[in-house]
Amino acid sequence: MSHFSTLRTKISDATVLKSALSDLGVQTKTEADIRGYNGQRVRADIVAVLEGDYDIGWSRNSDGSFDLIADLWGVAKKHNQTELINSINQKYAVNKTLAEVRRPGLQNANVKLVVQK
Repeated sequence: MSHFSTLRTKISDATVLKSALSDLGVQTKTEADIRGYNGQRVRADIVAVLEGDYDIGWSRNSDGSFDLIADLWGVAKKHNQTELINSINQKYAVNKTLAEVRRPGLQNANVKLVVQK
């Protein structure tokens, strides 16, 4: 029986996701295995290699969005999973917004962007 959970996300840009994880100091792998309970592994498109024996991964759906896949019980042994997932989602949203503002055609737009830390 698998201990992995799959959660639907609004994440759709792999480059921005990897950038967000990097900004948070999280190492990523592409086309790699997510580590789970008792050595179980599941393949994912992007894997966040976490401290400890468990990882979080994302697999692309046919609609272009990504599902988050993790052994949430295992992740919670070393991390506050809610805070971790929220921080990833927040950093992704900021990086996605910045990427959109920097798109050609918007560079000369009258846009004032204030990023609070």
